[in-house]
Amino acid sequence: MVLGRITRLLVGAMTVACMVLVGPSAPSGALVAGALPAEAVRDAVPNRVMTWNICNPCETSNVDRAAEIATYAPQVIGMQEACVRDVESIRDHLENLYGLVYHVEYGMVLRSWGRCGGVPWSPGEFGQAVLSAAPMTDPVEVEYPDGGSEDRGYMAVTTTVAGQSVRVFNTHLAHRRQETVRAGQTRVLAAEVAEHDRAIVLGDFNAVPDAPELAPMWALATDTDPQCRPSATGSCTPTTDWQLKFDYVFLRGFVPLEHHVHPTPNSDHHVLRTDVGS
Repeated sequence: MVLGRITRLLVGAMTVACMVLVGPSAPSGALVAGALPAEAVRDAVPNRVMTWNICNPCETSNVDRAAEIATYAPQVIGMQEACVRDVESIRDHLENLYGLVYHVEYGMVLRSWGRCGGVPWSPGEFGQAVLSAAPMTDPVEVEYPDGGSEDRGYMAVTTTVAGQSVRVFNTHLAHRRQETVRAGQTRVLAAEVAEHDRAIVLGDFNAVPDAPELAPMWALATDTDPQCRPSATGSCTPTTDWQLKFDYVFLRGFVPLEHHVHPTPNSDHHVLRTDVGS
């Protein structure tokens, strides 16, 4: 184990060194190396969860995406708009650069050359992914009966957060201006969430908190932000570049200890993370 960790650190250090020698490759002129030094090896925070629409297609390197995740080192990360090859790359960088080892499960809904590259007869897969520092069991991936303008779905796994076994869901609902479609999708999701006394629901819901289509979720769970409610009196921090809250961590059987929204140049959605207790 020690030898393996040393090997990963050496690989990570060499990778960063090569990036510095090569120089800037992003349009802004910023180095693509991660925000954390390679020696900043750390363990995942066992009661921390995070949701992030990583934006696809976007001009963002997987090294930068991995650095964003490593900055907060959550126990569980739900990603939306994810390509399998990007997730594998992010996962490798997390291990090689930062010593963070994650298991992975996928909830793919599209095979898309335009979004995920590949070749026409073997395009990349696109959808959701969950990374977990603890093993995951009983994975499922479900496409909604009506995806709207693009196939959409949810995935679910059982894993451990804050020392408790929990069902974790990750979803991406239909685009904006498709309220009726999202309402149907939320009903499907909520029916599954209701089967579990302890659940965490991550995702990009493409709807503001007081949108009628989110009512089934509010009936089952609370948002990680205690001030955010589906009413005019609620105060919800925006999670997107267009100053709307579309991203949620819904909690069922957990209580929020603290939450943070972090704008990032690596996506048009902010990073939303929360620490929870049982």
